[in-house]
Amino acid sequence: MTLDWWLTYLLTTSILSLSPGSGAINTMSTGISHGFRGAAASIAGLQVGLSLHIVLVGVGLGALISQSLMAFEVLKWLGAAYLIWLGIQQWRAAGAIDLHALSDSIPRRKLFQRAILVNLTNPKSIVFLAALFPQFIIAHQPQTAQYVILGVTTVVVDIIVMIGYATLATRIASWVKAPKQMKLLNRIFGSLFMLVGALLATARKV
Repeated sequence: MTLDWWLTYLLTTSILSLSPGSGAINTMSTGISHGFRGAAASIAGLQVGLSLHIVLVGVGLGALISQSLMAFEVLKWLGAAYLIWLGIQQWRAAGAIDLHALSDSIPRRKLFQRAILVNLTNPKSIVFLAALFPQFIIAHQPQTAQYVILGVTTVVVDIIVMIGYATLATRIASWVKAPKQMKLLNRIFGSLFMLVGALLATARKV
């Protein structure tokens, strides 16, 4: 893999990570409600889910899922239902926020597990990777090393972007002091979760 080829992929995966999706929404809502440490646990969970998708694509299961209508539909509806459920929970969350006790609100282990499911139940992610990776794999060169390079690049870029979203969220949280403001933010992020879930439910396998 040449440097130019890798830079092209770097640009492509950067655009993918920057585009607002369930991962970005999850990171920002967690950052506002649970502080940067909570967001860090969430980001780690997102990367576990993303890494599992990358491994599935590498061993060929990603291509199988992208070609199987039944597998795609099952994963799609599971993901949509989970995001809508998260949205409802966020919508119903309390309006008050204690910036000095954010780390005690929800165990970071649960935030980590929730984030894994957010990424893992998104079939569009694995279908995208299954379609994208082969475009950057050079057939006459060792493929395992190329998959590792692309996978590591994808994860590192996503970590950097999610840290940016988390930092932005914690800055917003410092301005949120009144219960009414926090309640409004909870409803905004809850609505975004439900919107992304609804969009996922309408997704079609290409």
